[in-house]
Amino acid sequence: MPQPIGIYIHVPFCRSKCPYCDFYSLRGGDEAMDAYTAALLRHIATAPTEKADSVYLGGGTPTLLGSQRLSRILEAVAAHFPLSKDCEITAEANPRAAEGDTIAALGRLGFTRVSFGMQSAVSSELRLLGRRHTREEVAQSVELARQGGIDNISLDVMLGVIGQTAPSLSQTLDFAASLKPTHISAYILKVEEGTVYNSPRFLSQIPDEDTQVDLYLAAVEGLSSLGFHQYEISNFAKPGYESRHNLKYWRCQEYLGFGPAAHSYYGGSRFALPRDLESFCKAPGFGDIPFDGVCDGGGFFEEFMLGLRLAEGINLDQLGSRFSVDVSPLERACPPLERRGLLCLNGHHLSLTTEGFLLSNSIISHLLNTISC
Repeated sequence: MPQPIGIYIHVPFCRSKCPYCDFYSLRGGDEAMDAYTAALLRHIATAPTEKADSVYLGGGTPTLLGSQRLSRILEAVAAHFPLSKDCEITAEANPRAAEGDTIAALGRLGFTRVSFGMQSAVSSELRLLGRRHTREEVAQSVELARQGGIDNISLDVMLGVIGQTAPSLSQTLDFAASLKPTHISAYILKVEEGTVYNSPRFLSQIPDEDTQVDLYLAAVEGLSSLGFHQYEISNFAKPGYESRHNLKYWRCQEYLGFGPAAHSYYGGSRFALPRDLESFCKAPGFGDIPFDGVCDGGGFFEEFMLGLRLAEGINLDQLGSRFSVDVSPLERACPPLERRGLLCLNGHHLSLTTEGFLLSNSIISHLLNTISC
């Protein structure tokens, strides 16, 4: 029986652009949001019909659309895609009082999970990140979502931000845990080209690589002590609350993306929509805009790289057999890395350690260079 797919919807609207953000987002009023929503409904209605067990609205700030537009979007998704009874339906949200009414309504609209962009509980760090909320608003937003019937709540935390120290990180993690979320994502700040942070003024203030490593290891240890197990490089969850939708990315399972800049993996191909709201709104339906970056998906290399992002790792014997790849040279290259504490090879099962996650790109490249496909 085919594996249910995931549905990703990119909502490209924000109140303002954070200085570190490289995602496609822009400011938009009611007219732009109405045009986007109308186009989105057309694209959904003309997409391939598949059973789905996860729906994820990201961005941007999906809650800026308001309850009525979000309701229409979920109704369109449910009308076109047969959703599993336990479908995980996530909305990203900014923890701001201005969006409180929409946050309180998410459960009633059909969402089962909320991911709040908290980033920090320290006011000085929030200011430098361009975040407009306070820690008090985070607590209020979590409570509103919970009162609205959503118990599956995720919080984002950023590591290695300007001014962050081990004590300030501990303060953020303790505050996050006090709100009793089921999931925490902890990302190391990465400065992208074209962002405000990619300038001498900010680059000189960002913690160096050694400090970022120390903060990451402190976060892993701190979250573990608070009851969150690490299941992916940057993701931690209470047992049973791992993000089903994001696991599809790392397990190379199929998903369809809607909205400007949204990516898809479907029918063996990977493709993306252009970062262009106007062209998206003008298109009659799904597939009527030329996709960007169409390429074959899957394959040994891809499944190897994505699988090693997960703490569960991969079975080399099974992966090699499926793609007719001799993995024995790769396995012979593992012991030196294992002695350094960077990975674990148990029989044919390979996984990276926490320290290995920090060097995952170079480790994966080194191992893949030992084989030929």
